[in-house]
Amino acid sequence: MNMADLQMREALKKYCTQVSIIKKGYGQEKYRIEQICRSFLGDKTTRDVTSVDIATYRDARLAEINPRTKKPLATSTVRLEMSLLSNFFDISRIEWGICGANPVSDVRKPKAPPGRDRRLTAREDRLILRYAHQHVNQDMYSIVVLALETAMRQGEILKLSWEHINLKSRIAHLPDTKNGTKRDIPLSLKARDALVRMGVKNEGRVFGYTSEGLKSTWRFMTLKLSIENLHFHDLRHEAVSRLFELGTLDIMEVAAISGHKSLAMLKRYTHLKAQRLVRKLEGNKHRGKQTILDHLIPYPASIEEGPEQITVKLLDFTGVEGFGICRESAIKMAQDVLLRRILMSMKDSENIPMPDQYLDLVDDSCLVMIDPLAAELAHIAA
Repeated sequence: MNMADLQMREALKKYCTQVSIIKKGYGQEKYRIEQICRSFLGDKTTRDVTSVDIATYRDARLAEINPRTKKPLATSTVRLEMSLLSNFFDISRIEWGICGANPVSDVRKPKAPPGRDRRLTAREDRLILRYAHQHVNQDMYSIVVLALETAMRQGEILKLSWEHINLKSRIAHLPDTKNGTKRDIPLSLKARDALVRMGVKNEGRVFGYTSEGLKSTWRFMTLKLSIENLHFHDLRHEAVSRLFELGTLDIMEVAAISGHKSLAMLKRYTHLKAQRLVRKLEGNKHRGKQTILDHLIPYPASIEEGPEQITVKLLDFTGVEGFGICRESAIKMAQDVLLRRILMSMKDSENIPMPDQYLDLVDDSCLVMIDPLAAELAHIAA
């Protein structure tokens, strides 16, 4: 058969075996090629595909429902398929000579979706770490800790080898990353300890999980913990956010750790810098006052009604409770005890937990917010 008469599915298979196979994302690209081959484009001759055909394919894909999420297909998926087709037609035109133009270049791509900005809540953080620590596979806990401490991608973590880890200098070397460049990752003490607990070896892979295995475990965990809309990759976003929140690293230093080649990808994190400016607005004159006020914030509490008294339990603290014969008096005592506990913790330089880190399962109808500075009980009673 003349190369010019090749159907799209045959030409795409040729592209897959000669071009896609040398790419890092070969598995994903192969899946996209199979999807395109099953469409009406697969039956067309490569040189006969027009921009109208590409636009028709785009609109048909955008109208599809994702069988897993039961939601319309993500625009990012369609954009990736169109990028693949564009590169395919460029190769077909320039190197194989089986088409005269690139029909994708004249077609609008769907609007790019906004980048995900899902952050872990303090409670989700503790729930996940506790679950992972108790998991039958000890890899799980260390993987989660490394993701949060280093901002490494899932694939980078799973490919870690002992011969590329220097625990003395606390550096993990990544010889091959998604961007095609090597990278050295500084290890925090928590990250180093997460590796040490795995049992240090001279060589070989650190973790036994496969990508699909970890994905399955993660999905089961989030369902069991009732955590919605959290992907493993969101831990990378969380880690980068925390690096910026340290206040000691500039954008270039964060990029060196995270491996972002384009600084534009890090722009979504620049809003975090504004949070660090809040305290500076008051100046040195009120800095001590502001530090105290930053800790005197409302905390969640549960109300338990007994036969003789009502108990208000501050969920983020151990042993911080208020009692009373009525709801108002119990809340007032809890407010006073909370205020005293926070101030004593500051005096003794003890750690003060952030609100909503508790792990107890509490009915929402039993929850109230206790404000240590509330002037009136009406402000805190639900």
